[in-house]
Amino acid sequence: MEFLICVICVYLRPILRALCVSAVDYVTYKEGTMADSVLAQLGLGGRAAVVTGAGQGLGRGMALALAQAGADVAALDLNLATAEGVAAEIAALGRRALALRADVSQADQVQAAADAVIAAWGRADILVNNAGISCHDPSAEMALADWRRVLDVNLTGVFIGCQVFGRHMLARGSGRIINIASMSALIVNRGVPQAPYYASKAGVVMLTKALAAEWAPRVRVNAIAPGYMRTPLNEGFLADPQRAAEWTTTTPAGRVGEPADLGGAVVYLASDASSFVTGHVLVVDGGFTLW
Repeated sequence: MEFLICVICVYLRPILRALCVSAVDYVTYKEGTMADSVLAQLGLGGRAAVVTGAGQGLGRGMALALAQAGADVAALDLNLATAEGVAAEIAALGRRALALRADVSQADQVQAAADAVIAAWGRADILVNNAGISCHDPSAEMALADWRRVLDVNLTGVFIGCQVFGRHMLARGSGRIINIASMSALIVNRGVPQAPYYASKAGVVMLTKALAAEWAPRVRVNAIAPGYMRTPLNEGFLADPQRAAEWTTTTPAGRVGEPADLGGAVVYLASDASSFVTGHVLVVDGGFTLW
């Protein structure tokens, strides 16, 4: 009996070894295929993207990130010269680029920009509503016109962009909209009086959720909430050594963000890799809102 068992083991050992090797090879193959698939889902080749406020800062960074991922990108900005500069950078990456001037608070100008993009490329797959302004006057002293201007650009401008491009996306049956909110939609920044900015960005968060629910499953609508970032809007604050040190030490990451820090977030939300994500607010703040 023992002799028979030994004989069986001798004959079965090569077979078992081959089966084990085959199983390992299969798992390795499947994992490699899955990895390739995930990376492929992040690609934006053949997609047409529009970024508002693209002439500088976060808008420029996100426009370039989308182009690096394969998208053609239209740079919209109130300043046509800066939009043209970014469009040249996009073209240097081998992508098609457009530079368009538009005040996002004016529906006719946004519609004209959308018409230009669709006429040139036949479609608009991705919209990034990034244009924004602020006002740091104390609330008791703030002019009503300043309050209205911030709300007009930061909130109404986002709605106009969503509405104009959303109609096109709904008609086509697909689209991705990424609205740029702020961690200031979730907190009040210590020592920074900017009531209309807080209110407008909080409005962007709820607008994002409302449209995500209303337009699913055809159009996905998400938001990014950046923390303290090195942008022209924050230049005055960062020029103050005390303020800059405060922002750095109160951020767990130990630094302020750079425009490039939003690149991965915007590409993810614009891509097929986030196909089951809508109505989400992705906070990119270096951990600031944890404390």
